[in-house]
Amino acid sequence: MPLKIAFQMDPIADVNIDADSTFRLAEEAQARGHEMYFYLPGRLTWEDGRVFARAQKMTVRRQRGDHVTLGPETVLDLNEMDVVWLRQDPPFDMGYITTTHLLEWLQPHVLVANDPFWVRNCPEKLLVLQFPDLIPPTMIARDLANLKAFKAHHGDIILKPLYGNGGAGVFRLDPNDRNLSSLHELFITFSREPLIAQKFIPAVANGDKRIILVDGEPVGAINRVPAEGETRSNMHVGGRPEKIALTERDREICAAIGPLLRERGQIFVGIDVIGDYLTEINVTSPTGIQELERFDGINVAEKIWQAIEARRAG
Repeated sequence: MPLKIAFQMDPIADVNIDADSTFRLAEEAQARGHEMYFYLPGRLTWEDGRVFARAQKMTVRRQRGDHVTLGPETVLDLNEMDVVWLRQDPPFDMGYITTTHLLEWLQPHVLVANDPFWVRNCPEKLLVLQFPDLIPPTMIARDLANLKAFKAHHGDIILKPLYGNGGAGVFRLDPNDRNLSSLHELFITFSREPLIAQKFIPAVANGDKRIILVDGEPVGAINRVPAEGETRSNMHVGGRPEKIALTERDREICAAIGPLLRERGQIFVGIDVIGDYLTEINVTSPTGIQELERFDGINVAEKIWQAIEARRAG
């Protein structure tokens, strides 16, 4: 049965159609006969107990430079949708958090993917703390003395913003580095948030694995290899994607976290694994669908829609 779907996302006219996961989700939705609408997060409105958006009807095509057609902007009652996708990119700031509160008003009659209550309460670098046996030694702190003690104990560490994304603000501090105090001073001048420190995992030289889970089940992985001289493997900063298979350890990690993700309505999730360690559980706007489809020939977008359609039918 065709569904009415609204995508809350960043400007679709600006996406890279060869890499963007939301575009791929829209493409597959259209192929399945669903009706689609697009709106920006700033067009979201709550009034008199209902949630609206100034939205545009949308069709997509895999044609560079002409990949989307948008209709005239109209006021769309999101309570009349079957599915709303929460797909804008971080930063995970108060604007992002507010949209999760507003989208909660649509439930349970509308399926919001991923479930906004748990998106808000499962930040990428905090959700992993529920699985201490799977993650590297980790500290979340704002206090400099505690961070210094962590570095003194572990020697070689990674320091990064707790709510950062895309590899921005990620620093490796090896045993000879003397910049912790200066970096701490820099971070606290523009943010009131704690920092996250983790023991450096040398296996990152071989890549940072992104594993895609659909409704709690792993469907495949890509490996992101850092550029020469880089610690960060994010593709935003020159990381190279390559084909890779799931290991027994990967499946063990997925088996441990999958039931929780499924229970919390996190239908499309991307986790990061370095060596034997889980480092992040990405629920806000995970990526990697298109790379995985090209490497493994799996229609990941189809699997995601099958999971959504099954939830709607149930």
